[in-house]
Amino acid sequence: MKFIHTPFIHTQSMRLASGHEALVTRVVKDDGGTAFGFSLQLDATQARHMALYEAGLRPERPRITPVIAHPWETAWEAREPVPWQVEPAFSRLEWLP
Repeated sequence: MKFIHTPFIHTQSMRLASGHEALVTRVVKDDGGTAFGFSLQLDATQARHMALYEAGLRPERPRITPVIAHPWETAWEAREPVPWQVEPAFSRLEWLP
């Protein structure tokens, strides 16, 4: 098993504009780069694995089961960049340094 060093992983919940709740994870890499993951099923492991994959720190791309046809889910399934900006609450999340 390969040890992956990440200086920081942080998961928060947020309320989507639709009223649903989502978990969002941010990974900060050694070089200061960041990556995000999410789960609309409130699965912190799924959100963390997605963020690690996006950061290039996890080799296998996580599979998700879309639950509300949200643009984040649609983009992930289509292998397109996740449009974080479609949720106003995303830009208001406060991340620890």
